[in-house]
Amino acid sequence: MITVLWEFGADLAEFFNSRFDPFRDGIDILLVTAGIYWLLLLIRGTRAIQILVGMIVLIALSLASQLFQLAALGLILSRLLEPAVLIIVILFQNDIRRALARVGRGFFPSFSADQEIQVVEEIVRTAGGLSQRRHGALIVLERESNLGDLIEAGVPVDAQLSKELLASIFQPSSPMHDGAVVVQEGRVSSAGCILPLTLRTDLPEGLGTRHRAAVGITEETDALVVVVSEETAKISVVLGGEMLRGLEAPQLREVLRDVLGGERTELPEISEMTGRLEVAEGPESGQASAG
Repeated sequence: MITVLWEFGADLAEFFNSRFDPFRDGIDILLVTAGIYWLLLLIRGTRAIQILVGMIVLIALSLASQLFQLAALGLILSRLLEPAVLIIVILFQNDIRRALARVGRGFFPSFSADQEIQVVEEIVRTAGGLSQRRHGALIVLERESNLGDLIEAGVPVDAQLSKELLASIFQPSSPMHDGAVVVQEGRVSSAGCILPLTLRTDLPEGLGTRHRAAVGITEETDALVVVVSEETAKISVVLGGEMLRGLEAPQLREVLRDVLGGERTELPEISEMTGRLEVAEGPESGQASAG
């Protein structure tokens, strides 16, 4: 084994000595490193990271089987990893689509500045009103990822987003109040939608189906979700599988503006939000609690 490792090291050293160009290869390594880092940021907090770890373990086992000459294990792993490119495309199709959409975001932004302001204010007003009346709500804001493949059922609406429309949809007497409302490009595209539920078991106790659906859709996409609990009247925001609970209107407005404006790709820490709101509005601003 020592001989094999020595020969491998010698071959590697000879390769670098004969072909290494400090300037060109330095740029190459820098670009590859930046790409890997960006990919990890993209899939962090999603199921894709768990799949990626599993793939890395299989590749490591395959290399170890070749190094230690484990013929049976090597044969099995080689057969499993032969269609690796196809496997990656199938398993990571949502993340690949989201990455490509994010690359083009600068050319085709999801929200204009005027739309962003209107969407934020209407949702903040809606969430505050529903919370006071203890009416539940589930509002999904589409960003780069297309939600069409993950959302089932739903009634097409295609209407201007407004507090009155959302409040009427989430009235307990409405046949669509138990489903989700999907907002695309500043408009209510559909209501009464069924979202995929998360399989996580580490969520706080007391969270209902709305919260589990909010976490589920954000694990698969980059959507931003606002949830109002009819049991506790608490307002929550979910992004990337993470949740902020117990938000007041100023805090909700701050999070929505930051995320929709492209300033954030993940939810802020509670201490950061509280500090920023105290500076902006004084010590009387509401406090939030993490979920």
